[in-house]
Amino acid sequence: MARYTAAVCRICRRENTKLFLKGDRCLASKCAYERRPSLPGQTGSRRGKLSEYGLQLREKQKVKRSYGLMEKQFRSTFERAERQKGITGVNLLLLLERRLDNIVYRLGFASSRSQARQLVCHGHFLVNGRKVDIPSYLIEGGDSVTLREKSRKIAFVQDALDTVVRRGLPNWLDLDRGAFTGKVKDLPTREDVGGTITEQLIVEFYSK
Repeated sequence: MARYTAAVCRICRRENTKLFLKGDRCLASKCAYERRPSLPGQTGSRRGKLSEYGLQLREKQKVKRSYGLMEKQFRSTFERAERQKGITGVNLLLLLERRLDNIVYRLGFASSRSQARQLVCHGHFLVNGRKVDIPSYLIEGGDSVTLREKSRKIAFVQDALDTVVRRGLPNWLDLDRGAFTGKVKDLPTREDVGGTITEQLIVEFYSK
């Protein structure tokens, strides 16, 4: 599978917003986007006015890159959201939030979604007592996510748990740090995702 291997701070600069791709570093003064918010490249200082298509593309790219998906994965998630009842854009965001790698990140077991995806792929987590190593696995309300006992001494997991307070825990999740277990109290709502995403632009992009 294709992977992005260049400097991830360039992605935040390209999308002109913080995507928190480097975990706790994004909250510190060392954040590259804070120090140099211009577009990457020689002409980065010039930001022209975007067309309607450009706005739709940038919104799609922003969300896709924030959750760390490739285009094929993101498109298939959109098509699944389209088949569900309700508003397609909202369905898309809620499906992305329910991914196991995102839940691991939100609970604070990892400092970024890419780190969370690596932990899940290596089989470090149990869902309702059963090992799951598929990052796109969709969590249901009432599910529990537990770090396996042999994985609890991983240094960067401990560091991530120490800094989750600064990032904040969503109100639809509950963390028992002593037991290394997170509980999905309820499925997320659109309000839980946040207001910086205009999902209708993504729907319009794929509707062309």
